[in-house]
Amino acid sequence: MKPKHLIVFDMDGVIVDVSASYRDVVRHAARLFFRGATAWEALPDPLFSLADLAVVKQSGGLNNDWDLCAEVIGLLIGRADVPAFTASAGGWELWADVMTRSHVGRLADFLKTNERPLTTLWRAHKKNGVPFISPLYTGDVGSGNIIKQIFQEIYLGRDLFVSTYQMTPRLYRSDGFIHKETLLVDPKIFADLSRRHILAIATGRPANEADFPLDHFDIRKYFARVLTLDDCLAEERRIKQEEGRDLSLSKPHPFMIDAVAAALQGQEARCYYVGDMPDDMEAAAGSAAGFIGVGITISAPDKADLRQRLMAAGAEHIVESWAELRAVIERGRRR
Repeated sequence: MKPKHLIVFDMDGVIVDVSASYRDVVRHAARLFFRGATAWEALPDPLFSLADLAVVKQSGGLNNDWDLCAEVIGLLIGRADVPAFTASAGGWELWADVMTRSHVGRLADFLKTNERPLTTLWRAHKKNGVPFISPLYTGDVGSGNIIKQIFQEIYLGRDLFVSTYQMTPRLYRSDGFIHKETLLVDPKIFADLSRRHILAIATGRPANEADFPLDHFDIRKYFARVLTLDDCLAEERRIKQEEGRDLSLSKPHPFMIDAVAAALQGQEARCYYVGDMPDDMEAAAGSAAGFIGVGITISAPDKADLRQRLMAAGAEHIVESWAELRAVIERGRRR
């Protein structure tokens, strides 16, 4: 009998198409953030294309879409007229005060007259930081992090938001974009792979958001382990309590994939991590278990650009389809 490999998958952009959910939420959350400012109605809807957003997302270091959303808002603010403010505290009061005194007409003109406005801003000003963003992206939903809250309200929708956070949404009360997600793979492929190999998931999603597609599409049964953001946060808290160290275990840190390999130690021949972002490939390259990074470009608007970024981040294989992925796994050898 041929030995089984351990195949760990990222979820977003690999198993689940999130172009109409997480990615589109970034656009809607960024636009909703400016509500209350003068000329808000003049902002285009959507603010920019998904291909434009992908340039920022695929650059690396923004695996978490909350971080991506905050970064995007920070870039856009640079083209708006925002007054001086005193941030004794963040949250909704600060946001409302500043927005009511802001003007976004210049931002609207910029967005309407540039084919790739976000890319232009990113290349010119990436990660410079905007003082107004920090006090509004600190803490959690319900404790001052209004950027994350706007994002979660749109992504989850009213009912899931209320059940998750036990609070009423502030700005968005319609259906959640989570319901727009679709599978990028025929479940029959998972059924076949799970007979031949050991499958697992390592995703930056919170547990409840990872549970939704696993149960909705009835694919949980194919995976021996599922690790999420919750597992990273729990381990971070343990390290802080026992060792006094602050440490981020989210990707590109290899914590999740190494934890999966440790739980299944001795059962696998080779370990593969299949992802669609540079951070995934960095995690594989830095793993103690020796994961082979397989970059998949199936959901990328610009496959050639992503291929280059994945290779630069340490991918050992690049595939464009699930058929190519299966061929790589079945060959069972490095490039």
